[in-house]
Amino acid sequence: MRSQHSHKKPALLPLVCAAAFFSFLVFGIQSSFFAGHSNRRLDLSNEQVRLSDLDIQDVGILSEFQTSIQQCVANRGLGLTAHIIDHCKLVLKFPPGTNSTWYNEQFKVYEPLEYTYDVCDAILLWEQYRNMTTVLTREYLDVRPDGWLDYAAKRIAQLGADKCYNRTLCEEHLNLILPAKPPFHPRQFQTCAVVGNSGDLLKTRFGKEIDSHDAVIRDNEAPVNEKYAKYVGLKRDFRLVVRGAARNMVKILNGSG
Repeated sequence: MRSQHSHKKPALLPLVCAAAFFSFLVFGIQSSFFAGHSNRRLDLSNEQVRLSDLDIQDVGILSEFQTSIQQCVANRGLGLTAHIIDHCKLVLKFPPGTNSTWYNEQFKVYEPLEYTYDVCDAILLWEQYRNMTTVLTREYLDVRPDGWLDYAAKRIAQLGADKCYNRTLCEEHLNLILPAKPPFHPRQFQTCAVVGNSGDLLKTRFGKEIDSHDAVIRDNEAPVNEKYAKYVGLKRDFRLVVRGAARNMVKILNGSG
């Protein structure tokens, strides 16, 4: 990625990690917006959030958060830089002289070398999702009518079973994955690490730092075992999985390589 090389492939991991870190950090700062502001809520529902719509404290919180992202990218982005555009937007850029070598066949374009993120949009999205997401638990299925036989069947279809004909079959799959009771409570975690599955992680040794966080969130089927411990750590608190990855859930939970 250094400018003296004539052909360079952009390091996708730092960008992906920065994006993920950025998104989940928004979850943390939401408490700064809403804790202690019971009589006032920041209105980010407009398509364009104008500076005049925000008071000095809101602008200060946004600016402080953007500055922390800028510093994080500078320190850990392996050459990436973050540029603040306004109170909502910032842009992540690859180093000058970097050549894009990954070609998107579907859209007939090369991978872009800069990405725009909107803090205000991210906060609004989090506010919407945090109030509508159900954490599926065994307790929830117990009290829901036909929870194990009907509702659970839809939820485990991605595990390779078309239907759940009896509670035993459901439990064989879901007991591996589901907590008995909701595992969350407000402000439960002070810090978190969001770990992707790019091969670029092998260029770093963040294992101990990752494991030092209160919660570690991992992506899809990224392996977690002693072989990769020095690169990505061993702690596994949460997995974000797509349906395809869910079919391999047992292997994922066992830390398969």
